Amino acid sequence: MKLTQRLSLKLRLTLLFLVLSLGAWLAASVVAWQQTTHKLDKLFDTQQMLFAKRLMTMDLDELNAPVRMNDVPKKAKHGHLDDDALAFAIYSADGKMLLNDGENGRDIPYHYRRDGFTDGRLKDDNDEWRFLWLSAPNGKYRIVVGQEWEYRQEMALDIVTSQLTPWLVALPLMLLLLIVLLARELRPLKNLARTLRQRSPDATEPLATDGLPTEVRPLLDALNHLFTRTQEMMTRERRFTSDAAHELRSPLAALKVQTEVAQLSLDDPQAQEKALKQLHAGIDRASRLVDQLLTLSRLDSLENLDDIQPIALADLLQSAVMDSYHPAQQAGIELRLNIQAPDVVRSGQPLLLSLLVRNLLDNAVRYSPRGSVVDVTLEANRLFVRDNGPGISAADLARIGERFYRPPGQEQTGSGLGLSIVKRIATLHGMRVTLANAREGGFEATVSW
Repeated sequence: MKLTQRLSLKLRLTLLFLVLSLGAWLAASVVAWQQTTHKLDKLFDTQQMLFAKRLMTMDLDELNAPVRMNDVPKKAKHGHLDDDALAFAIYSADGKMLLNDGENGRDIPYHYRRDGFTDGRLKDDNDEWRFLWLSAPNGKYRIVVGQEWEYRQEMALDIVTSQLTPWLVALPLMLLLLIVLLARELRPLKNLARTLRQRSPDATEPLATDGLPTEVRPLLDALNHLFTRTQEMMTRERRFTSDAAHELRSPLAALKVQTEVAQLSLDDPQAQEKALKQLHAGIDRASRLVDQLLTLSRLDSLENLDDIQPIALADLLQSAVMDSYHPAQQAGIELRLNIQAPDVVRSGQPLLLSLLVRNLLDNAVRYSPRGSVVDVTLEANRLFVRDNGPGISAADLARIGERFYRPPGQEQTGSGLGLSIVKRIATLHGMRVTLANAREGGFEATVSW
């Protein structure tokens, strides 16, 4: 594990601030040093030029012998100035020193070269100096004004230090203030972590978002969304468990009764055979109920469909009608397929759409009287399954499609889940299911899109 992953967010932010601050301070120091030295060089070069021109305004013809300025009082000479701030000397054309400042000027070596700035050293000294040489208009005298490079650098260093030292002193205070502010701003996260640690495992209520930073809101919204989905899943599981326990109680009790009847009819083969047939039918009903319960539970847990592909609805209906044809014939029901829009294609999951159509056909065949006709019709924007049975009363029609609801007086067995499965599959595919009595008589289930 990396070191940065083991450190807390507050410590990482503090170290990052410290590194960035020191880096910025160092970068500012370098830039300030470069700019200050450049400006000081221009300033001192100008000072040397002005001083040399001022010397040139003197009556140099009165200089007959070398003169040194040793008579200047020491206090006035030194005062608050450095000895190497400026040095000067005046030479004759043949290189004879006529005048100097009495200190470093007397050690300036004579060079006859073009006028202007040049770098050099004093006699018996290794320190670098910057010299300005000017010739008198009459050509009889040479004036040189010098300044030590180290003086300029020390001056630049003093200026830069005086500017940046307060920031360096303020850095620890800023770091301390940052730690305090980080602790204050991260307190809501600590409270959130404590709330999550103390939260009950089955708690699903959303977390409060008051007082949290904007950057943390997406995380909290995602957690609340997760809690909502968990609550929905737990509700579905509880409902499934309750429904399964309630609906399986009667079939299992009937199976137990039929088993006992079969055991008590050992001496009556006909009664035993009848009991076994009823037991077999009860097992089929229980198996169908369990299958529909599991199917509905899986559909309830789905939010998005996988394995989506274009489906030709005409082929889908034809296949479903062929699968239901034999049971319909046994029940005395005629199935008729009417394809009015053969090119209709919808995106969906083939298995679920096949289950939707099979459930509609199974309901129509199961609850239509013998000799009825079931029409399956495909149009451009809908498909419907219509029978010519007695239809459903208005009171029952309002509740048809609810889970486990079956209109009273039904002779056929069922669980009341078929139309619930149809509605759920249609919802997953963005379709609408309409259940109504047909105007021509009978019952009609329409799936539109």
